[in-house]
Amino acid sequence: MNPDLLRGNLELIVLSILQQRPLYGFAIIQEARSRTDGYFDFKEGSLYPALHRMEQEGLLAAQYGESGRNGKPRKYYAVTDKGRQMLEARRQEFSTFTAAVMRLSGV
Repeated sequence: MNPDLLRGNLELIVLSILQQRPLYGFAIIQEARSRTDGYFDFKEGSLYPALHRMEQEGLLAAQYGESGRNGKPRKYYAVTDKGRQMLEARRQEFSTFTAAVMRLSGV
């Protein structure tokens, strides 16, 4: 996968995954891999800064939950109302963009 495509759509990907249920960081990565047959295989170094930014912007809310293998509580992220609105807007935008690219390519 082109890393530029991932960077430009990471917010859409994360919000789409978290709309179903709150998850902690590594579980988000695993969910992305499993639901796309490995296509979205991003690293923690790109995910965690995006999660923190999205939390600061009010798109996600975080809460500490069960402890991981290291004994520290895991930080679970959930989509806020603002995040759900953003998800819908980003999906529409992506759909419009994809349709326009397909028209350009004659498909």
